[in-house]
Amino acid sequence: MKKHFVFAVVFGLVFLLTVNIHSQDTGKKVKMKRFLVERTFPEGLIIPINEEGSEICLNVVSTNAEDQVTWVHSYVTTDKKKTFCIYDAPSPEAIMKAGKNNKLPVDRITEVSVLDPYFYK
Repeated sequence: MKKHFVFAVVFGLVFLLTVNIHSQDTGKKVKMKRFLVERTFPEGLIIPINEEGSEICLNVVSTNAEDQVTWVHSYVTTDKKKTFCIYDAPSPEAIMKAGKNNKLPVDRITEVSVLDPYFYK
C-alpha cells in the first residue's frame, strides 16, 4: 500500500512539473485538447512499483514534454495487454510523435471531452 502511495505522489508531482514546463517553454499559449489513446502490448505492460518504475514513468513524462504532450492518467486491463490513456496535447500528431519517441505503440487516438453524472446538477 505504501508503495502505491509513493508512486501516486511522485506521479502527481511530475504532472505538475510538466504543466509548469509547458507554460514556460515557449511563452506562447497553446490550446490543449484532451485525447483518449489506446495502446496494445502483446506481451503485457509491466511497470514495477518501485524506483525503477518511477524512473520509467518520469522518462515518458519528460519525453512527452518535448512535444507539449501531458500524460494525465491511464487505465490498464487486468491482463495488462491494453491501456487506455488520457492525454492533453495540441494535436494527435504531437501524441504520435511522443509515442514514437517513447517507443510506445499507438493503436488509436480519439479526441474526447469530459462527461460525468454530476453534469446535470
